[in-house]
Amino acid sequence: MKNHTDALILHTAICAEASQMSLDATTEVACANFDCAIPALRFGMEIYMSKNKEIKTNAMRILDKMKIPYTHHTYECDEFINGIQIADKLSLPHELVYKTLVTVGSSKNYFVFVIPIEKEIDLKKAARAVGEKALSMIPVKEINAVTGYIRGGCTAIGMKKQYRTCIQQDAQGLEKIIVSGGRIGSQLELAPEDLRRAAGAEFADVTD
Repeated sequence: MKNHTDALILHTAICAEASQMSLDATTEVACANFDCAIPALRFGMEIYMSKNKEIKTNAMRILDKMKIPYTHHTYECDEFINGIQIADKLSLPHELVYKTLVTVGSSKNYFVFVIPIEKEIDLKKAARAVGEKALSMIPVKEINAVTGYIRGGCTAIGMKKQYRTCIQQDAQGLEKIIVSGGRIGSQLELAPEDLRRAAGAEFADVTD
């Protein structure tokens, strides 16, 4: 009986100590003199992990599924700021940061263009690149309905539909470019060819 009582006391002490430890959700605490192991604070750790786990955007999930490497940059922002302001917030070279523009053609089809933040789209050249008579920018209020993203967080990867997409051909000469991550406060750095694959895009000269 004494051995059994001592074992119970030891088991209680070990489990009490474990309750004060910050352990990985898969860590198990062996209970002395007992042929079992108990999950350490599993419920509490699941809450902790859910609060600290990065919430990925649709674009990130697609890149992960395609096993495409990328670097996720984040910045503090509660409302829309333009690409140049974002680059400055993150101390990124302007020539590496690209913006995503959505247009509509004479055919009423939508087209997406990814161009450097310091450049402007040449709508005539862009129209020729996609075989349209003319293109115009869509109204800001329609961005979410058309793409599934919001202004300031629009990216060519993972839009609600697959639209024909062109990346400014200058990107081919860069090792990496940086585009929106699919929400405000998020940017993704990846190889231009990987962006082309993930977005189902093509390279074309569409800037002025």
